[in-house]
Amino acid sequence: MADKKTKKDAEQTPTPTPPPAPKQKVNIDGIEYDLDSLSDGAKSQLVNLQLVDQKIKTLRQDLAIMQTARNAYANALVGDLPFKSDKLPT
Repeated sequence: MADKKTKKDAEQTPTPTPPPAPKQKVNIDGIEYDLDSLSDGAKSQLVNLQLVDQKIKTLRQDLAIMQTARNAYANALVGDLPFKSDKLPT
């Protein structure tokens, strides 16, 4: 019987409604917009812009890796070259 009373009490106790989530905003050229107020076309372009920005970031990281590798290969090449000095008399 205790179970029935507990269930009944739970059914009568209203569940609190969570507060509404704050509206998402986006800042474009110094102007803040509610994301919900943008047209579908604007939202699509915003997604495209975010994807391109992420790709640029990835490419910059890749470029830094490649430049580091190039420097390592150049240093290894110099180390593998035969010793040659034009300053020593023959």
